[in-house]
Amino acid sequence: MKILVINSGSSSIKFQLLDMADETVLASGLVERIGDEHGKLACTIYPGAKAEVHREIDQEISDHQSGMVMIVDLLCDAEQGVVRSRDDIAAVGHRVVHGGEDFREPVIIDDRVIEVIENNIALAPLHNPANLDGIKVSRKLFSRAAQIAVFDTAFHQTIPEKAYHYALPYEFYEKHRVRRYGFHGTSHKFIAGECAKYLDKPLDECNLITVHLGNGCSITAIQNGVSVDTSLGMTPLEGLVMGTRSGDLDPAIHAFLHRNAGLDIEALDRIFNKESGLKGMCGMNDMRDIHKAISKGDEKARLALEVQTYRVKKYIGAYMAVLGRVEAIVFTGGIGENDPEVRLRSVMGLECFGIEIDQQENDQRAKETILINKNSSGVKILVIPTNEELAIARECIKLLDTRA
Repeated sequence: MKILVINSGSSSIKFQLLDMADETVLASGLVERIGDEHGKLACTIYPGAKAEVHREIDQEISDHQSGMVMIVDLLCDAEQGVVRSRDDIAAVGHRVVHGGEDFREPVIIDDRVIEVIENNIALAPLHNPANLDGIKVSRKLFSRAAQIAVFDTAFHQTIPEKAYHYALPYEFYEKHRVRRYGFHGTSHKFIAGECAKYLDKPLDECNLITVHLGNGCSITAIQNGVSVDTSLGMTPLEGLVMGTRSGDLDPAIHAFLHRNAGLDIEALDRIFNKESGLKGMCGMNDMRDIHKAISKGDEKARLALEVQTYRVKKYIGAYMAVLGRVEAIVFTGGIGENDPEVRLRSVMGLECFGIEIDQQENDQRAKETILINKNSSGVKILVIPTNEELAIARECIKLLDTRA
């Protein structure tokens, strides 16, 4: 069965076509600069195989429908395509950022589902409209395929009330749905499943702390296989220090900066989301650049690294307290998979919790699951590469199987 996974952004469409018979990636690519006269489609056919072919098309891409048509034409190309026709694609899996409290699992998309996603636009005004664009175009182009929505927030709908409520007037929750939702749920769920396989233990018997570190960062406490707390909140701003996002801060800073720096709410929102985090502290949000700057004596870069990894360590300690028993801490994401220094700093000093990292084992990048704790460590420390496209495709297969 062939599954097309779509991640539709405001001016881009990321896609991957998988053959789920053996979970092979048939094609992977990106349409970008939609709405710009200098649009681009880049696609790799049979990535990693001997028959690998890379194709690029530069042309104006007026809207999402034009971008999707380009993708379909490329995938179905008589000479270099990977399917005979669009009817060979059994399902299209769509990443949807926000499902609010309405969706705890992936769903087959119908008119009612679209209406509910639209109702949640207020919770994700930058993402849900773009996700809907991809869904609406895909329904037209793949009329015979199942359309399935997989929500970033769904995995965290198991979080208990005591963990998702903010200490605000209760009417804010009742009237405006102000609460913790969490994000990166597809990644955390995938990593938890892969970790359970590695441990050779049923997922519903595993207590895990999953640490997703990239330009966006989050950490999740998983108890008996389900999310019970997570660092991202109502928006993707709370929690860990990220590439351009501040993470946790005193909420009174907003009023302070308004009064003393003359910044309005729009400026503050932009600063906290796009000009803070690692970038705000040292001018760089790529960890590779930060390490290079540190090696040259850049004190701001050194401080940014320390602040980020200190915050990760605080959350690990907090979630150890939440869970009590922890089988494993799992690092993933671009930084989590490839930056030994960040991993080391994030767990140093936690030996009192039975967390002991092996620096030699840690000194590598993870192309597959690796174990990086000492033999004496009471808690395993793993690095597991995430694969959100495969995770979405697996969710599609699971949902289709239950309906068969």
